[in-house]
Amino acid sequence: MTARFSAKVLRGSLTTGFVGRRLEYRAALGSTQDLARELARAGAAEGTVVLAGRQTAGRGRLARSWTSPRGGLYLTVVLRPAAQHLKALVIIAALAVARAIERLAGLQTSLKWPNDVLVAGRKLSGILSESELVGEGVSYALVGIGVNVNADMAAYGEATPLATSVMTELGREVSREALAAGILNEFEALYLAAQAGEPIQEEWRARLSTLGKQVQVRFGEQVEEGLAEDVDSDGNLVLRRADGSRVTIAAGDVTLR
Repeated sequence: MTARFSAKVLRGSLTTGFVGRRLEYRAALGSTQDLARELARAGAAEGTVVLAGRQTAGRGRLARSWTSPRGGLYLTVVLRPAAQHLKALVIIAALAVARAIERLAGLQTSLKWPNDVLVAGRKLSGILSESELVGEGVSYALVGIGVNVNADMAAYGEATPLATSVMTELGREVSREALAAGILNEFEALYLAAQAGEPIQEEWRARLSTLGKQVQVRFGEQVEEGLAEDVDSDGNLVLRRADGSRVTIAAGDVTLR
């Protein structure tokens, strides 16, 4: 039985200057993104975090539903970056999750372009980035992170072949508070590094398991197939088609061919 989440324990484990210093915790919530959006529009400070023990209407990319079982970790960070830093937010979040899982649980992670964290080739975490622009500036950005922590994935039959959890991989539960703190601590460090111009995308690229594989990418009504050759400085996927031509893709669903 997963222990009750303690926001007090999480707060005591933070080493951040601003990320998570305002923490809105709910045992159950429709969607952390929705509450975070309300807070952002009401003027919430950068670094405000909304965290839920369970979501009843969680969603992922492309408006898909996100299964949010008990024992997971579901949070959204409110940010107010300059426009040129928007594209780095998914990179920052993915690296923060990967680093925190490796340090806390000792599991080896990899990243699937554009926004999944994998363990043993199965999805452990997904990331959703949304923003609201005013003219050429950013009113706010939201970075949602969902992690399967102490969830029994066998209870979600159709997801079992594709998804995993920290508990599934370790055979024991881990502290969700410690993992949440680790993610937020890493997130702030990476966010500040990116704003300072440090090349954090190099570590992200090195972790991408997608590169070097023959893939199919669906985006909108379009489908492209070819070799996932590289990613550019903005995190876009560079795909080499069978005819030798190359196409750059900003976002999409990737499957191995």
